[in-house]
Amino acid sequence: MFGAAATVAVGLSIRASGGRIGTALPPFVMSWAPLADTLAPVSALGLAAGVVVAPLLARRLRSPLAFAAALLLLALALGLSLNLARSGVHGWYASFDTGPGGSFEAKWEYLPGLPALSYGSHFFLDRFAELIPALPVNVAGHPPGLLLTLHLLGIDTAAGMAALCIGTGALTAPLAYDLGRTLGGEERGRSAGVLTAFSPSLLLFGVTSADYLYATLGLAAACLLVRPARLARTAGVLLVAVAAFFSWLLLAMAAWAALVVFLREGPRRAALLAGGCALAVLALNGVLAAWTGYDPIGALHSTETVYRNSLARLRPYGFWLFGSPTAWLVMLGLPTGWLALRSLAGRDHAALALCAVIVAAAVLGFTKAETERIWLPFVPLACVAAAASIDLRRLRPVLCALAAQALVIELLFRTIW
Repeated sequence: MFGAAATVAVGLSIRASGGRIGTALPPFVMSWAPLADTLAPVSALGLAAGVVVAPLLARRLRSPLAFAAALLLLALALGLSLNLARSGVHGWYASFDTGPGGSFEAKWEYLPGLPALSYGSHFFLDRFAELIPALPVNVAGHPPGLLLTLHLLGIDTAAGMAALCIGTGALTAPLAYDLGRTLGGEERGRSAGVLTAFSPSLLLFGVTSADYLYATLGLAAACLLVRPARLARTAGVLLVAVAAFFSWLLLAMAAWAALVVFLREGPRRAALLAGGCALAVLALNGVLAAWTGYDPIGALHSTETVYRNSLARLRPYGFWLFGSPTAWLVMLGLPTGWLALRSLAGRDHAALALCAVIVAAAVLGFTKAETERIWLPFVPLACVAAAASIDLRRLRPVLCALAAQALVIELLFRTIW
C-alpha cells in the first residue's frame, strides 16, 4: 500500500510539473471535473440503502439460489443508481452514444464498427485481421466476438448495447459468490459476492463499458475451472475458448485457475487443466479458420500494431510498470485492496494466483494505463481473495467506505466510462 501511495504521488508530481505520461491524472485514467445531476441524491440514497440491506441479506437469506438472485438485483441497483449522479439516465448509455451529448469516447467503441459486418459474418471473420487498422480502437483491441454478437442480436443502439453490458455484467456478483463458496465455503462466498457488487471499479468503469460483459465471461469460466468435478472443468475449458474469442485478456483467467489448481491439487492436475484450455482455444480458432478463413494470429499482430501506434507510445514503461497495478488496486476499492493484500500475506491460494497474474501482466507491459477498465475481469477474483480476510458480520463498515469512494469519484472526476 505504501508503494501504491508513492506511485500516485510520483504520477501527480510529474503531471503538476508539466510532464506527460499518457493520462490526465496519472496513474488513473480520469480527470478532475466536478459535476452533479439533479438525480445525484437518488444515487446517494441508492448506495446508502445498499449498505443497509446487503449485510442483512448476506446473514438472513439461507437459500443459496435466493441469495444469488438478491446479489444480481443488488449489483444492478447499485450500478444504475450510481451512474445517475453526473448525467442522469443518459449516463447509463452515454459512453456508447455517438450523437449530441454522448461521450467523446463513443466513436472509439463498438457500435461504429458495425458497418464492417455489412457483407455478412463470414466475410467479416475472413477479413477481420485486414480490417483491424480501419476499425474503432476498442474493436481493434479485441477479437471479433462482441461485434459479431451485436450483429447477430441486432443491437445497434447505445441503449441496447448498454442493456446488454449492464445485464450481463451484473452477473459478476453472484458468480463471485459461487467462486468464493467453491474455494472457501458459504461465508466467504457471501462476502465475495457483496464486495464485488460494491466494487468502485465495477460500478464506475464496468456498468458503462463492454469490459463488464467480459468480466462475466471470464469469471464464469474461472468458476467452472476450479471445481473438482471433471464435467465442470470440461465445461470451463470450453468456456475459456469462447471467452478468449471476446477478449485476449480472458486467457489470463485460465492461467489464474491453473495456478489455483496447482496450489490446491498439485502440478499434474494444473498441467492437465492448462493443456485442456490451450487445446480448446486452438480448436475453436482452428475451426473458425477452416470454416471462414479467420486468421487469429494475423488479428493479434494487427492489434499489436494498432496498440503500439496508439496513446500507449506516450506511456513510459518504467512508470506504468507500477502505475498500472496501482490504479487497478486503488479503484478496486481501498478497503478491498487492503483485505486482498492481507490474504496475500496469509498465502491464500486465490490471492497468490492473482498476484502472479497481475505481476506478469504489468511486467510484460501488455497494458499501460486504463487498467481500472481493462483489468475488470480480475476485480471479482480480488474480491474472492479479500473475502478470506473479513468476517461477514464486520462487512458493513467496509461497504460504507466502498460506497463513499465510488460516489466521491463519480461526482468529482470524469471517468469516461
